[in-house]
Amino acid sequence: MTLRTLILLRHSKAETPGDLVDFDRSLTERGESDADAAGAWLADARLHPDFVLCSPARRTRQTWQTAAIAMAQGENGQVSPEVIYDEGLYLGGRTEVFDLLRRVPETVRTVLLVGHNPTVSEVSALLLPDDQFTGTVVEMKTSGLAVHSGEKPWSETQPGAMRLARQHTARG
Repeated sequence: MTLRTLILLRHSKAETPGDLVDFDRSLTERGESDADAAGAWLADARLHPDFVLCSPARRTRQTWQTAAIAMAQGENGQVSPEVIYDEGLYLGGRTEVFDLLRRVPETVRTVLLVGHNPTVSEVSALLLPDDQFTGTVVEMKTSGLAVHSGEKPWSETQPGAMRLARQHTARG
């Protein structure tokens, strides 16, 4: 079996909606700094995504792009995963996330998913095997990362299938 890694990243701090449509909310200055710190942490941890699933909302795209720049700096410009922006990560919930993960090509070893709460927190909790699940969903903070690993193919991704290996909340 091949070890598979899934990195869940909750988008960084975004501006208050105000008159903006939720989809168009941008990162705040702190959010940009935290997204940069998330990318630096991924590079330091040698977590190299070769496939990215990202919500198309402005704040998630900005989180991914800022983190990618920081990862590339930490990796001497060597970050160039395939990136898919999927509406299901904005409009959908955990069912849509599991459906997307099951469609990841089997050649991919590490997926980075950039999304929104409560979905990313719920997916992280659902992935836990029984011996790791505490019975409650712990909400990931903005710029929070959860790194899961498992040996089953992506097509068999389901609740209980991936252990939580690491967690981190990036702050710039």
